[in-house]
Amino acid sequence: MLNNYFCKTLNGYKLKKKFEEKINPSLLFLLIFSVIMICLIYFLTSKEKKLPIYNPVDINPRLVDASVKHINRGHKIAAFSLLNQNGKIVTQNDYLDKIYVADFFFTKCGTICPVMAKNMAVLQQEFLEDSTIKFLSMSVTPAIDSVFILKKYAIKTGVIDKKWNLTTGDKQHIYELARKSYMAVLDEGDGGKQDFIHTEQFILIDKKRQIRGYYDGTDKEDIQQIIKDIAILKAEK
Repeated sequence: MLNNYFCKTLNGYKLKKKFEEKINPSLLFLLIFSVIMICLIYFLTSKEKKLPIYNPVDINPRLVDASVKHINRGHKIAAFSLLNQNGKIVTQNDYLDKIYVADFFFTKCGTICPVMAKNMAVLQQEFLEDSTIKFLSMSVTPAIDSVFILKKYAIKTGVIDKKWNLTTGDKQHIYELARKSYMAVLDEGDGGKQDFIHTEQFILIDKKRQIRGYYDGTDKEDIQQIIKDIAILKAEK
């Protein structure tokens, strides 16, 4: 019986030694390298995704007013004062600690604006119960888009007052915001009588009033991307 035990032990030792002798150094290196690569890939893919912060130097120069083209850090949306669909004054304080999507429109537009309004309504519905997400639409024809006109448009579009402000105000103020803060239009101008801007851009703004994304407001895929990017912003520390 002792002999059987000794034989089994000896055989086991021989098999182990034989197995160890078969391990090629190159194979061992490949095994270790594979483990390291798997760990590295896991680390990179699990790392928190960040959205870029846009400053004037990061944007197509044609979209940037000459007075701010030199800014390479710290750009924020300027203070504003507008009038919404209910005749209420809306300022940057109404968007304090909020993530919001902004655009420029006019109620008489029969081309891109109805599509943009429909897509903004989709976003509104998506974040209906989230008080940290809001929306801001600024009229580029404020002389035409009175509070009364905006209210009619808001009802037609399905605007929910606590979520989405349709705004009018001083034309030069709105056009300066478009060109120097949101950097949303290609053409130059001073907001004068003959000046007119028309853009399909949706601009994503974070809680620090920084630009975090530009999207085509007429494109359904871009709307879905906004939803994903807002989730990323909400997860930021």
